Amino acid sequence: MSGTRAALKLPRLLGNNLLLNSTSANSSSKILTDLRPAAPWLRNWSSSAPDTTAKQDKPAETQASTVVSSYWGIAPTQLTKADGSPWKWNCFRPWETYEADLSIDVTKHHKPENFRDRVAYWTVQALKYPTQLFFQRRHMCHAMLLETVAAVPGMVGGMLLHFKSLRRFEHSGGWNKALLEEAENERMHLMTFIELSQPKWYERALVLAVQGVFFNAYFLSYLASPKLAHRITGYLEEEAVNSYTEFLKDLENGKFENVTAPAIAIDYWRLPADATLRDVVTVIRADEAHHRDVNHYASDIQCQGNELKDAPAPLGYH
Repeated sequence: MSGTRAALKLPRLLGNNLLLNSTSANSSSKILTDLRPAAPWLRNWSSSAPDTTAKQDKPAETQASTVVSSYWGIAPTQLTKADGSPWKWNCFRPWETYEADLSIDVTKHHKPENFRDRVAYWTVQALKYPTQLFFQRRHMCHAMLLETVAAVPGMVGGMLLHFKSLRRFEHSGGWNKALLEEAENERMHLMTFIELSQPKWYERALVLAVQGVFFNAYFLSYLASPKLAHRITGYLEEEAVNSYTEFLKDLENGKFENVTAPAIAIDYWRLPADATLRDVVTVIRADEAHHRDVNHYASDIQCQGNELKDAPAPLGYH
């Protein structure tokens, strides 16, 4: 009988203990909640388990911006154009825009002078003919493939010069920044074209394969001979200028529709509001001509026995 009474009392005791523990936990939780406003470190630490009930009334976008800005202390910037309208691009800022220099000579060509130059020239020619055979007069798709390749040399060269500057504890003469600016400028060309046309699946596959092969080949060539790598890029940019010249001819002859310029191009190159595709291709061709000159210049500096850091880099030279 005593055993039965003990068995009946056990659940009652356990229930009382559980109730006591639950009450203690609630009291502790209340104490922590009361302490949060007075202890910023405690508020940040406890944010890993947020109170979802308090956030249900807020829009999702407001929640995300509030959490990021309050936790990291980085407030989102509110930028405007010169006319006061809001700036809508996150990939570049108003102070990074510019007016392209259209006075540059787009017909210049570096005549191969030695064995290294001839290797660079015929390497680019060997890459050009299969590309032309594949795309023919499909200029938009050709331009997108071209820009995915043209953005590689500046990134590779800038990265390797950056590491070289760190290893040797010396300045780079601004060349790493100049080459990274070139890579970013080429990427903006691509961002402009994808506003006008989307590549097909097999063109995306081609880009993936070509970029993977070209990146590794160019990386090795830059390690072996930077002067050869820059000469290759110079000739590659010459072919880009020629390709965009053909694009402009077809636009003028009506073989390709001269559509309205995308908004990203109007803001990036400070084009007039009524700019067309012809204006966009014209400024992109000017950019490619500037990249041509920069890379031939970089190769000439090193062919004369100097290092790039010995000559000031043409920063902001698009």
